[in-house]
Amino acid sequence: MTTPVRKTYKLFVGGKFPRSESGRSFQPVTAPDVSVTRGSRKDLRDAVVAARAAFPGWSGSSGYLRGQILYRLAEMLQTRRAALIDELRRGGSKPAAAGKEVDAAIALTTWYAGLPDKLQSLLGAQNAVQGPFFAFTTVEPCGVIGVVAPPRPAMLGLLALVLPPLAAGNTVIALCSETAPFAGLALGEVFATSDFPGGAANLLAGLRAELLPQFAAHRDLDGLLVAGAPEAAVTQAAADNCKRVRFCDLPARDWSDPQRLRSLLWVEPFVEHKTLWHPVAQ
Repeated sequence: MTTPVRKTYKLFVGGKFPRSESGRSFQPVTAPDVSVTRGSRKDLRDAVVAARAAFPGWSGSSGYLRGQILYRLAEMLQTRRAALIDELRRGGSKPAAAGKEVDAAIALTTWYAGLPDKLQSLLGAQNAVQGPFFAFTTVEPCGVIGVVAPPRPAMLGLLALVLPPLAAGNTVIALCSETAPFAGLALGEVFATSDFPGGAANLLAGLRAELLPQFAAHRDLDGLLVAGAPEAAVTQAAADNCKRVRFCDLPARDWSDPQRLRSLLWVEPFVEHKTLWHPVAQ
């Protein structure tokens, strides 16, 4: 007889799967019989420390290598397709819709896997200047980016906001869907087997109303990408520490459209442009 093992949904921080330091849990509305680790401010601070430590290695790797690791992520999503469908169904999705969402997530990840080694060509430039100089504008990542996922689609919406800063060389801390966090937290197992350095991608679960203000106010987060309509309180808290903030207020149908989610609009805000001047030999 097989002994059933009930899954414990934990956070993913620094390449590990900790329970919250607070010991708290919550029950999402889609599965009130399942307890999910509820992240705290301390968990967010721990994730920022892990992401900051991982930033030099991830940002310093070549675009080609980052693309290969993102492609490995797509491979692991494909390998774990059935399990991820089950996680989406636990979050309230119908079987057909869950399968469609996983397939869209795989396609989206594959698209972003092809982007890192092309960003210099797409966002950089050779500038026309007067005088005996070459002037090149190059692209560099900003640092550590916070991401707040939409309630639905729970997995595709999370990846749509996590992949752009990762492709640019930033490290990421993401808050999963509050109502259906299961598939989002299951992505931690995918990241852990996709050659990402520990801390490059971190996943938290918890209450948006509690953690979003902490994301905005944290002084060692360099940017914030939030699903939903602009919120004045978030913008004001982020302005106090000069954080870059973008809100992704998309119609519900667009969150399920991979074509709509493939965009440099969520990459460009989280890169720096550096212009280099070099004299031309006379």
